[in-house]
Amino acid sequence: MVVAGIIQILFGVLKMGKLVDFFPLSAIHGMLAAIGLIIIAKQFPVLLDIDPALTKGKGPFELIGNIPYYIMHLDPKATLIGVLSFAIMMGWPYIKNGFIKKIPAPLVVLLIAIPAELIMDFQHTEPAYALVHIGNLLESVKWNVDFSGIAQTGLFVKYVIMFALVGTLESLLTVKAIDLLDPYKRKSNANKDLIAVGVGNTFAAFLGGMPMISEVARSSANVNNGAKTRWANFFHGFFILVFVVFASSLIELIPNAALAAMLITVGIKLAHPKEFIHTFQIGKEQLAVFLTTIFFTLFEDLLVGIAAGILLKIIIHLFRGMPIGYLFKAPTQVSFEGNTYLVEIDKAAVFTNFIGIKEKLAEIPAGFNITIDLKNTKLVDHSVMENLHHFQHDYEAAGGTVKIVGLDGHEPVSKHHLAARKQTKPNLTT
Repeated sequence: MVVAGIIQILFGVLKMGKLVDFFPLSAIHGMLAAIGLIIIAKQFPVLLDIDPALTKGKGPFELIGNIPYYIMHLDPKATLIGVLSFAIMMGWPYIKNGFIKKIPAPLVVLLIAIPAELIMDFQHTEPAYALVHIGNLLESVKWNVDFSGIAQTGLFVKYVIMFALVGTLESLLTVKAIDLLDPYKRKSNANKDLIAVGVGNTFAAFLGGMPMISEVARSSANVNNGAKTRWANFFHGFFILVFVVFASSLIELIPNAALAAMLITVGIKLAHPKEFIHTFQIGKEQLAVFLTTIFFTLFEDLLVGIAAGILLKIIIHLFRGMPIGYLFKAPTQVSFEGNTYLVEIDKAAVFTNFIGIKEKLAEIPAGFNITIDLKNTKLVDHSVMENLHHFQHDYEAAGGTVKIVGLDGHEPVSKHHLAARKQTKPNLTT
């Protein structure tokens, strides 16, 4: 973990965060929905206070299939708190009173769940797993780090690759996903995120901790509760640390069913039916990638799901006539005349080659007029359309102007304004 953390720092220093733009947006949204479904599947038994031994090692599909069994064996008292907590979490956004609405719903849940647990005497009438258990944090810290495992070359290399590469990819995916959730449409610095995760993993390893990544559930909770800056993440972690170290006894009064209700609410927001509808409106192929990513994420894991979504998207592009030789490169010419930059993109503009296009756009100074000409592309996919739309928004916010032209000879695959477009006739305009 120490070595893997240092490698992650180097990834950030070497600007490897640019790979965040490689992933198709439909697959990213599918990943978010899959994470939401996983949260719901794993927390539903907790909401009903089912013995964790009965759910340990079970995948999302198996957990979902066992829902009738869990309902038949629920704990009435804990379930009552869980259902009430869930009702508060789901109903709170519909409250009209401005003053009451300022109180965070999770805080209201705790103000009701903890007294209810004390009245029902969970400490003596319920199993230990009904309440949160923290233990002594300092007792878990291991001050003596053993580097003897480096001598086991094969095992050492295996885990360094697993922690460094897998952790890095999952962190980049989370960065991209949270940027998509940000109502202000800002862009995170993925390189700084990699450096921060690498530093965190290195120190955590020295203290005997587990590897960590940027995390969707807590980040989306920040977004959903109106967070606007990185200070939200800082205070999130800071207050967790303070309570774990100095107030663990208070945390251990919280029923797990109440926490499960909060997490299920987060899961529902990530996997809301409107996400499926919105994806379908962009295009049927987007829905196919979206659903494929969800299925394989639930069936195997996040990285397999993303890989399946990427593979399907590439197959769809090839079927639509994208030149295979330009899968990872898009010939892009930038010229300057007067006060206008002309960006001409040739062959294809798709998610796999957008990194090169983005680098060309990033070299253009602020405050000019930019014309992006796509008339020579055989295919422009949804990810590129949306990324160009975001570039236009950001560049114009800084005082410049952006025009996207050359799509008159392209036919959109749906009525959505950011749908993928395939060239069907020679373009007559520039």
